[in-house]
Amino acid sequence: MALSAALKTVRDDIRAILTNDPAAHNLAEVLLYPGLHAIIGHRLAHALWRQGVPFVPRLISQLVRFLTGIEIHPGARIGQGFFIDHGMGVVIGETTEIGDWVTLYQGVTLGGTGKQRGKRHPTLEDHAIIGVGASVLGAITIGKGARVGGGAVVVKDVPPYTTAVGVPARIVVTRDPATGVTRRVERLPDPEGEMLRNLHDKLLELEERLQQLEDVTNHDHLEHHLSLSSSLWSILDETSDGDESYTLGAGI
Repeated sequence: MALSAALKTVRDDIRAILTNDPAAHNLAEVLLYPGLHAIIGHRLAHALWRQGVPFVPRLISQLVRFLTGIEIHPGARIGQGFFIDHGMGVVIGETTEIGDWVTLYQGVTLGGTGKQRGKRHPTLEDHAIIGVGASVLGAITIGKGARVGGGAVVVKDVPPYTTAVGVPARIVVTRDPATGVTRRVERLPDPEGEMLRNLHDKLLELEERLQQLEDVTNHDHLEHHLSLSSSLWSILDETSDGDESYTLGAGI
C-alpha cells in the first residue's frame, strides 16, 4: 500500500512537469529534470526523517543538493504534484509546508527570519506559484492559488487568488477563482498607499509654506536695506546743506 501511494505521488510529480512546462515534450525528457530528482530524493529523506532515522536523511539531502543545486530540508512537508522549474538555487527550510500542485521557479528561498524555534518557515497552500528569485520569509501563509512575482521579498501573508510583487511585496492583483477575471488592486481600498499619498501632500504643503516664509523674509530684508539707504542719503544731504565747505571740488 505504501509503495502504491509512493508511485502515485511520483506520477503526480511527473504530471505536474508535463502540465506546466511547455519544454517538456515526453516522459524521457522529464526524467532528466533536476527538480524531479530533488523531489524524489526529498520524499525518501522525509520518510526516514519521520521515522526518526538519524543522519541518513540529512545525508540524502546534501547529496541531492550537490547533484541538483536544490536544497530541501528533510523535515519540510511537500504535497503531491510539486514542480520546481530549472531549480538551481532553490532553498526550502525545515518547517516549510507545501500543498498540492505548487510550482517554484529557480532561485526561490522559503526561509526563516531568525533563530526562533518552532514554526519559522512559510506555508504554501494548493496551486500557489512562486516566481524566479523570490524570497518568502517567516511563518507566513501564501494562500491558495496565490502568485508571487519574480524577485519579490514576502514577509506578510498573501491572501488566496492574489498576486504580490515588489520589495517588500504588496498585493497588486486579485483574481476570481470561479471566472478567472482579474482586477488591479488600485481599484480597491489601499490603506498603505493612501497614507503615502497623504504624507506626500503634506510635504508639498510644508514646502509651499516654507517658500512663502522665505519670500516674506527676503522682502522685509530688502525694505530694511532700502530704508537704511534712504536714511543715510538724507543725513548726507542735511550735512551738505549745513556746511558750505562740502561743495563739488572742495579740498582739491
